Amino acid sequence: MGVDISSMVEPRTIALRDLSGKIIAIDAFNSLYQFLSIIRFPDGNPLRDRDGEVTSHLSGLFYRCVNFLEAGIRPVFVFDGEPPKLKQETIQQRAAARSQAEVAWKEALAEGDIRRAWSKATRSSRLTGMMIEDSMRLLEYLGIPWIQAPSEGEAEASYLVRKGKAYAAASQDFDSLLFGCPRFVRNLAISGKRRLPKTNRFIQVEPEEILLEQTLQNLEITREQLVEIGILIGTDYNPGVKGIGSKKALNIIKKYGSIEQAVNQGGIDSIELLDELREIFLQPRVEEPPDLSWGEIARLSVISFMCDRHSFSVDRITSALDRVSKSPAVSASTSLDQWLS
Repeated sequence: MGVDISSMVEPRTIALRDLSGKIIAIDAFNSLYQFLSIIRFPDGNPLRDRDGEVTSHLSGLFYRCVNFLEAGIRPVFVFDGEPPKLKQETIQQRAAARSQAEVAWKEALAEGDIRRAWSKATRSSRLTGMMIEDSMRLLEYLGIPWIQAPSEGEAEASYLVRKGKAYAAASQDFDSLLFGCPRFVRNLAISGKRRLPKTNRFIQVEPEEILLEQTLQNLEITREQLVEIGILIGTDYNPGVKGIGSKKALNIIKKYGSIEQAVNQGGIDSIELLDELREIFLQPRVEEPPDLSWGEIARLSVISFMCDRHSFSVDRITSALDRVSKSPAVSASTSLDQWLS
């Protein structure tokens, strides 16, 4: 879920066309989990191929990439590596929550409550090693580069932007800002809709852009202080301080300047492993990004993989590929500087 600082930022609504000619570093796991959650039948069952393998993630990834390429966007997907040790508790909690949701989904189906079944099913999504490998293979067939991060994908994606290798990072979580990403884009991995929590209803959403420097200026804080606010609220690596939300956390940091000063002056109780928590965001495990290149779509390989291997409609897949090949944005000749500026 990441840190919830949504009330502290002022996003600018954009359209996909505003990112035409830009390289966007995308948090792969974040996107795939969304596809697995949203792309389901009314009873909550995911898409499957003739062999019973889940294919919701491939459907979402394929059509989203087609939309990106058709709009002239050059995506690069960043996959998570080994998570920080402090994330283990969160990982275990999420696994337990998915298991509980799966039980509740089956119970709702048995009772004939389709609406509740769908709602519970969306929270039971699991991303397997095979799903990750298939996603990487599809990206290769589409000519889209991917990167294996040493640790958190959002940290590596943010590093790409900081190093000038990408124009912006894309994720649904706000952790990218804490990782120091200068420009952050949300709602690119959602097919124009967002599910309302605990319902099977959707609302229309549009891509939005958030700038780190502007956010810091508006809040009159430093990035280091933004990280401390996140720690007070709670992150994937710590539970936060009970009773402290974004507004109260901001007031505490602006009043005392830091968590240490707040503790020393009796404003809050001490926080365990504070230095380690800071280091996750301020000195994350990242690697120097490789040179990025985009290739031609291997049309026959895509069709074989999606249709022959995973039972997707040949007509729909070929139609989507035709859209890309006919797109003026794809055929336009652009330099690398144009993709980054």
